[in-house]
Amino acid sequence: MKKLLFFAIAILLSGATFAQAKWGVVAGPSFSSYTMKVAGKKSTSDLITNFRGGFTVDLPLADEFYIQPSLLYAGKGGTGDFLGTDVKTNLNYLELPLNFMYKPEVGNGNIYIGVGPYFAYALGGNTDGNDIEFGNNLGEMKRFDAGGNLQFGYELFNGLNFGLYTDLGLVNLAGEGDSDNSFRNTSFGVNIGYKFGGR
Repeated sequence: MKKLLFFAIAILLSGATFAQAKWGVVAGPSFSSYTMKVAGKKSTSDLITNFRGGFTVDLPLADEFYIQPSLLYAGKGGTGDFLGTDVKTNLNYLELPLNFMYKPEVGNGNIYIGVGPYFAYALGGNTDGNDIEFGNNLGEMKRFDAGGNLQFGYELFNGLNFGLYTDLGLVNLAGEGDSDNSFRNTSFGVNIGYKFGGR
């Protein structure tokens, strides 16, 4: 997992050396929840509102096709029932989506559709104000997350863009987790961004 994370960072940082690479910024609200299993009993938390934003770079592969690594802050978590009480969990991640993009020209801009993996590292988190312990042991939460990412939207020729995205966590984040004890992130949200240099 760490090797994949460093590989994604290397791609992002080396983007400036690619001909016609286009840098941008993106930000917007995200809506997150988690799915948890305890002793085989599955539950899904209520949504909470968070923030997601950072930097992107489009690296051209062929006409209308790009690879887009990003470096983002992503807030995740949810509100779930614990012994009859609503408990809010906040998680803060450094996230690295690596999307393969299709951007055909339509009207005054380009439609974009992107799909690919994401890799994330937990910077911190809390449950009702109590800090989460990170690690691989029982009662702790793993720092490294990964999953699938899907996005679509519209980018104007002047660089302004907007769209929607969703992340589906595939890693069991529960320390000493198994098929009957698990914790996985899910989120979706709105992107508003700007690509420097326009068309």
